[in-house]
Amino acid sequence: MEKIFIKNMVCSRCVQVVENILQQQGLAYQSVQLGEAVLKAPASELASAQLKDSLEKEGFQLLDDERAQLIEKVKNIIIRLIHQPDRVSLPVKISVLLEENTGADYTYLSRLFSETEGTTIEKYLIAQRVERAKELLAYGELNLNQIADKLGYSSTAHLSTQFKQVTGMPPTHFKKIASELRKPLDQL
Repeated sequence: MEKIFIKNMVCSRCVQVVENILQQQGLAYQSVQLGEAVLKAPASELASAQLKDSLEKEGFQLLDDERAQLIEKVKNIIIRLIHQPDRVSLPVKISVLLEENTGADYTYLSRLFSETEGTTIEKYLIAQRVERAKELLAYGELNLNQIADKLGYSSTAHLSTQFKQVTGMPPTHFKKIASELRKPLDQL
């Protein structure tokens, strides 16, 4: 078996695209999830090069560097947490969740993330929450109280404050112009 790490996988469609690429290339795989795929057997150099090219054509990137893999893993943990269909709930602090799921010390993760991404883990988490709030506002199925609850905010005021800090406008104004301002997850 060989585990490969893939950058820019941010949704279930990304998983499907990677699965299709692996199938087209004749590479047997055990699993594909956000940020990684487990091949049943190591790929040859030629197959790896072809896979790299195919992934890049779809906007993905193979990650060889362990530090880059760790950063991508942190991002994918946060994305899965925030973009799950049910209510976001943190049974533990985000620092504990990341330590448990990466096996790395949070201080190291935090420093590495900031150096590599130019933002903190906390700001990335907030950006993901706000982007999810934008999505839910655009759908128009939930009111602001329900969205705050779904995203694990302590209050609607807390959501509104963070929303305005990130977007420069209150959620109610955003709702009026929603479709124009959404960003793809991989551009956050």
